[in-house]
Amino acid sequence: MRIHWHRRDLRVPDNRGLASPEAPAPVLPVFVLDDAILSHASPPRVAFLLDALDSLREDYRDLGADLTIRRGDPANILPDLADAVGATAVTASADYSGLARQRDERIAETLGAEGVEPRFVEDGVLVPPGQITTTQGDPYRVFSYYGDSWHDYPKRDPVPRPDESTLSAGDDAVAPGEIPALADLCCASPTADLPSAGTGPARERLRRFCDGPIYEYAERRDFPAAQATSRLSPHLRFGTIGCREVYRATEQAAAEAPTEAAHESVREFQTQLAWRDFYVEQLSNHPSMVSTNLDPFPAAIEWTDDETAFEAWTEGMTGYPIVDAGMRQLQREAWMHNRVRMIVASFLTKDLRIDWRWGYAWFREKLVDHDPANDAGGWQWAASTGTDAQPFFRIFNPATQAEDYDPDGEYVREYVPELADASTMQIHEWPDLDEAVRRSVAPDYPSPIVDHAEAREAALSMFRTARGE
Repeated sequence: MRIHWHRRDLRVPDNRGLASPEAPAPVLPVFVLDDAILSHASPPRVAFLLDALDSLREDYRDLGADLTIRRGDPANILPDLADAVGATAVTASADYSGLARQRDERIAETLGAEGVEPRFVEDGVLVPPGQITTTQGDPYRVFSYYGDSWHDYPKRDPVPRPDESTLSAGDDAVAPGEIPALADLCCASPTADLPSAGTGPARERLRRFCDGPIYEYAERRDFPAAQATSRLSPHLRFGTIGCREVYRATEQAAAEAPTEAAHESVREFQTQLAWRDFYVEQLSNHPSMVSTNLDPFPAAIEWTDDETAFEAWTEGMTGYPIVDAGMRQLQREAWMHNRVRMIVASFLTKDLRIDWRWGYAWFREKLVDHDPANDAGGWQWAASTGTDAQPFFRIFNPATQAEDYDPDGEYVREYVPELADASTMQIHEWPDLDEAVRRSVAPDYPSPIVDHAEAREAALSMFRTARGE
């Protein structure tokens, strides 16, 4: 008998830890609601988690098994469960954040002291950390080199779900336990419109994406109004679908691509999966990247502590339409288009000169797909403080970004209703319009809180000072 401790792998199929053929059987599936982890969570992610757990339990019950739910410290719960059911091993998918690794080291020691073997299985990435290195054996810090090797690196096939006969529903000594309500865990229901969790919805989203949009991904992915992205990020973050299953589906799509351009578009999407592994590699090597600059400057960066400007940014009231549309999409959907994530991050760190860690903390609170590796990597890229980051002197002009990637103003009109009746020219030129014109067009929408040209010069000066120039 063994326990499989679900964490970020809330699925039955393509689960390498659950399916481990060399581990003892039968398997008791367990999820522990850890208050130490929940303290870092947020309403959208906890709501998605509970929905995913409900779906996972139904999947197990369809197989004649069940999901055991407990709340508390896994270091106490897992040994007790192992003793109750006579388990000799506990499997779990590997995790890479600093907090997760400290937790796993502590739990492995506790289990080992009780004679229970802990096994942490590589499951959540296509290429595990440490597998792609330079000729000197060092990890890559530049994505282009890493990405080239990643595409050539052999990927594992998805693993089948365990046979029904290997799954356990527990016994009289182990009651399954109930999935608690959101309010009992942390908070009231989130106001955002969240996607359905579970393997079924994840597979349906993947199927729809690979049936057509993936062939135009390279051309359309940067246009938020096009809705051309996969929207799989919450499912990959919680593991309601396996990354190997996603990759296999993209390989099938590549094989069926109608044109060379369509084939290259599939590869472009696969490159986003490579970025995901790249940032996990960085987090594995630098656990402090969630709070410390990966690329330290000779002197401290003199960020501003402008709480009024930060509040305007969080509320989508900066007077820069593309920025505000993104921040309001975040409020409405607990998600934001990736191009817009770069725009709002650049605006916060360069135009407002506010520390990227403020933005990272806000995303951690609001995003349903918040992932320490991806988010810290993305924020440090925008802030010019990370590995392979945007050079400090390349500063997004939000108005130009809007013209390039929302040329007809569709995205802005969707999320900034005050500008629904404005012309496209007025939307793109809003920061430069005469104040009287702005008030006549959209009296309830704010004027720009900063002048981009002036803010750009101030940001350049801030970074040059930090660099000792």
